Amino acid sequence: MKRYWDFIETRFGTFAAWIAEDGTLLRFRFHAKDAADIDPDAEQNPEKLSEVYRQVDEYCAGARKDFDLKLHIEDSGFESRVWHAMRDIPFGETVSYGHIAKRIGKPRATREVGQGCGSNPIALIVPCHRVVGADGSLTGFGGGLPLKRKLLEHEARISGTRYDLFG
Repeated sequence: MKRYWDFIETRFGTFAAWIAEDGTLLRFRFHAKDAADIDPDAEQNPEKLSEVYRQVDEYCAGARKDFDLKLHIEDSGFESRVWHAMRDIPFGETVSYGHIAKRIGKPRATREVGQGCGSNPIALIVPCHRVVGADGSLTGFGGGLPLKRKLLEHEARISGTRYDLFG
């Protein structure tokens, strides 16, 4: 299977994405450093990622709340359940790790949910930034807490909600 990747410049920073030959999004990272080394067999090809660029640009401009990309989410059991649950978090809203744990039928697995969020291979599109601590605090985020705050503030502004997490 042929794979392609490229950098995605946004107002929030430089990200990187990888797609399969059929356009399925394989990976989206908030950190573009060493992106060429993530999948050495993938070809850097901006044209192949045009739909990903378009949708991310629309999100950043406030014109898109939901992504319409075919995603490759491996069915790895628990983690894939966490990733699917994160996809259901509405734009402009946040939920706790405990909420996700209850939603997937494992109410005591908040730490494992955190690990699942941390291993999310399709950041932003699978909105791990919308998962926060039980007290509403910004916790553990692979893109860094300043980016998490910026994304949540952006979504709150676009959706007309207050950015105060749970309070």
